[in-house]
Amino acid sequence: MMFWNLFNPLYWCFLIPGLLLGIWAQIKLSHAYSKYSQIQVDSGMTGAEAAREILDRAGLNDVPVEEIPGHLSDHYDPMKRALFLSSDNFHGRTVAAVGVAAHESGHALQHQASYSLFKARMALVPATQFASMAYMGIFFIGLFLNLLNVMLPIIIVIFSVLTLFQLVTLPVEYDASRRAKEQLFRLGLVHEHERAGVSKVLNAAALTYVAALVSSILQLLYYITLARNRR
Repeated sequence: MMFWNLFNPLYWCFLIPGLLLGIWAQIKLSHAYSKYSQIQVDSGMTGAEAAREILDRAGLNDVPVEEIPGHLSDHYDPMKRALFLSSDNFHGRTVAAVGVAAHESGHALQHQASYSLFKARMALVPATQFASMAYMGIFFIGLFLNLLNVMLPIIIVIFSVLTLFQLVTLPVEYDASRRAKEQLFRLGLVHEHERAGVSKVLNAAALTYVAALVSSILQLLYYITLARNRR
């Protein structure tokens, strides 16, 4: 956050809606995950076992399922072609654990199918990482030098890249959840009465990506508005 933003009321007008949505999304996710982490799946499978079953049935026997530390640090790494589950979800035999594991398996299925938006997100990763690091550099430059007018076009480009990444990420995440639920029920890993729980956990997780996109769009609009006002 640029230091001069803190004193601009316009900045807070753009910041607060995204911030509130982000907090609400995190509360929804925390509540859903906590609730369904207490409910055992009838199949008795762990998240790791459910992920392994989905991957093997899809012919992805060479994709490992590994345990990593952290809370909800679960992810699929397309570069390593490996699926990583947090300890709670790796060992958990709950609706939440199986749902999250299936979701990450959904990303592996996207990779296997060469899903266009998944490939687009992969292609955007280097540019997004560079944009994030560049923003930090501009922060420190702006902190010591009064170069707002010079920096604004660069900042707009940076947030355009970050917003594009979030825009592509959102449908990728929803599609992974769709694939996850489809496989869970098709393979009989969860039963009909567990469907609502899986959906609530995955929908709550997807809402955090909606919040991230809205926040990114609002920040981009703020800088565009700022640039227009300074002409």
